[in-house]
Amino acid sequence: MEAIDTKHPARRPTDGMLALARAIAEGQSRAEACVSEVPASVYTEPGYFAREKAAIYERMPQILCPSALLPEPGMAVPHDATGRPLLITRDGEGKAHVFLNVCRHRGTRLVEGGEAVCQKRLVCPYHAWTYSVDGRLLALPRPDTFPGLDKDTMGLIELPSRETGGLIWFCPREGADFSDAERLGEDFDALGMGEHVLFRRKTHEVAANWKLIMDAFLESYHVTRLHAQTIGPFFKDGVTSGDMVGPHARSAVGRLEEMEGVDLTDMAALRRVVTFAYQLIPGALIIPSPDYVNVMVMMPQAHDRTLVEDFMLIPEPPATDKARDHWERSWALLDGGVFANEDFRAAELGQQGLSTGAVPSLTLGTLEGGIRRFHETVEEALRAVN
Repeated sequence: MEAIDTKHPARRPTDGMLALARAIAEGQSRAEACVSEVPASVYTEPGYFAREKAAIYERMPQILCPSALLPEPGMAVPHDATGRPLLITRDGEGKAHVFLNVCRHRGTRLVEGGEAVCQKRLVCPYHAWTYSVDGRLLALPRPDTFPGLDKDTMGLIELPSRETGGLIWFCPREGADFSDAERLGEDFDALGMGEHVLFRRKTHEVAANWKLIMDAFLESYHVTRLHAQTIGPFFKDGVTSGDMVGPHARSAVGRLEEMEGVDLTDMAALRRVVTFAYQLIPGALIIPSPDYVNVMVMMPQAHDRTLVEDFMLIPEPPATDKARDHWERSWALLDGGVFANEDFRAAELGQQGLSTGAVPSLTLGTLEGGIRRFHETVEEALRAVN
């Protein structure tokens, strides 16, 4: 699909991105030396899933949404899919916060629904206690009936969070280390994600373990086969490189375009010949196409059920019908065609097959080493809390 020119200045890839691209250009594609295996039980056992939730999703920094979901000061959006009622806000100074969506008076939910709203004041629907989007308790009716109440101690409960690289991260635990998020943010800044705008957002319910969804984005063996009718013809077969940023995987896949003579230090030129992908722990995926970015956040609900929220970010709001049509076709291609009908469908079919017990372990070929490394990272996180 032909890219639409944008007015944004040229950007330079980070050294890490450039190293992966040069490895592909020099024919240094990543491949494992031998076949390996992953036990099927890590996808099918509810007990294993419970351990993952406690060790990973309840302890590690994780992405909630792109910054573009709250583009202006004085905005708020509820978020429930992590298993706790959250409220993401952007205060009057432009700073992002993550609070529990709970009034400090009687525990009532403050903001209903799931859409972003312009709401500089958050008013409890029960007794009208009123908070600012920075979490402060501003006012309450009949303050005389609460003698001795110190409003300064009754603000919303805030959770650790960080906004970097056009993404909002949070952690359920105090003392969170967001240094890896900051390092990844350098790549995402190079992609211009902090200046992108939100074009579409959709939540998919996938009847599969969250790791089966991640697996599809950790190897290129399937690209020209599963995606034969969509994006497969744009890519070379199994030409890939990758590295790690802390526990997170960063990979690059070679496209069919010729790399010789391309200035790889020019981000726009680089994205025409190499597609990067970021597979983050806990489950999140960043997929930059040549002229837009998909952010997918995985929120496991059970060992065999995962919510995946897909956000499509574009460089600027569509100014013409032609531009809007281009982005609509891009959205339909990836969200509906590639992700929903191919990657998510493959994960569901895999869950169905593994649940029979017929395959005790998954066999990984030399082009699927990213899956093995991902599962090793999960195991390391589980051992760290035992």
